[in-house]
Amino acid sequence: MPGVADRLPRLLALVPYLLGRPGVPIDEAAADFDVTPRQLRRDLELLWMCGLPGYGPGDLIDLSFEGETVTVTFDAGMRRPLRPSAAEATALVVALRALAETPGVVDAGAVRRALAKIESAAGHATGQQAVVVGLATREEAALTSVRDALDRRRALWTRYYTASRDAVSERTVDPMRLLLVEGHSYLEAWCRSAEAVRLFRLDRIDHVTVLDEPAVPPSHARPTDVSAGLFRAEPDQQVAVLTLAPDARWVAEYYPVEDVEGAEGGAATVRMRYADTQWMVRLVLGLGGDASVLEPAELADAVSERARAAVRRSRHLPPTTAG
Repeated sequence: MPGVADRLPRLLALVPYLLGRPGVPIDEAAADFDVTPRQLRRDLELLWMCGLPGYGPGDLIDLSFEGETVTVTFDAGMRRPLRPSAAEATALVVALRALAETPGVVDAGAVRRALAKIESAAGHATGQQAVVVGLATREEAALTSVRDALDRRRALWTRYYTASRDAVSERTVDPMRLLLVEGHSYLEAWCRSAEAVRLFRLDRIDHVTVLDEPAVPPSHARPTDVSAGLFRAEPDQQVAVLTLAPDARWVAEYYPVEDVEGAEGGAATVRMRYADTQWMVRLVLGLGGDASVLEPAELADAVSERARAAVRRSRHLPPTTAG
C-alpha cells in the first residue's frame, strides 16, 4: 500500500490531468502516473469523496466512467496542480523538518521524502526557491537556538512579532518545551515580562539569543493544554458576522469559526469570535473586497475608518496606470 507522501501529490495532480484528457483510458493514465490500474482506480474512488466545504451533492468531485475510460464532470475548483506560495511552502518545509526530528515519529523516512518533494516543487513552481530557503533559514535558525537552550537549560532573549497587536517586543523567556501544533512550531516558555506562560510561534521570532544564565521557570508554571487546539472561546470575546466571497472562504477553514452558512455563488456568512478588535480590522482589510462586516456595527465602523485613513495617507502618491 503506497504511503501518504506518494499518494497525496498524485491525487492533487489527477484532476487537472484528467481535465486535459477527457475520456483517457485508465491503463494509459495509470502508466503516466507510474502506478497500476488497480491503484489508479483506488485513487479515483477517493477523489469521489473529495470536494468543497459542505461536502454534499454538488460539492464533491464528480467522475464519469465509460468502459475503461474516465472523464471529470465536476472539478470542484481543482483545475490547476498545486502551486504553493513562498509563505505556504516555507510553513510546510519548517513544519516537516521539525516533525522529522521529533522522537517517536513512526515513519521519519516518509516525512523526509515528502519534505524533499515539497522543497523541489516549491522552487520549480514559484521560481522563488531562494526566497523560500531564506525564509525557512530564519525560522530554522530560531529552531536551532531554541533546541540549544532547551538542551542546556538556558534562558533566551527574543525579538518577537505579536500578530494580534501588530507589534514587535523584546522579551527574556525561560524555555519549557517545543511544540508542533496545527502545522506550526511553537516555543512554550515562561515570559518574564508578562509573568506568565506564553506560546511563541517560531516563524514570528525575528531574532533570538541564547543567554548564559540558566532557564528557571517558576514552580507554578504549567504547560498549556493544546489538545483542543490553540484558540479557546471565552465568554467575554466579541463575535463578528462576516460575509465572505468565494475566494475568501478559506478564512472559515483557517480560523476557528462558530458557524458557516453557504450563500449564492459560493459565498458564505460566518460567525467567529475575536479578542482584539484591531486584529479583526486587519483581517477584514487584508481580504479587500472579498469580505464585509455585518455585525457588530462598531467593527464595521472601525474597518471603514481605517480604510479612509489609508486613503488619506496615500493621496500624496502619484497615480499609477496599468501597464
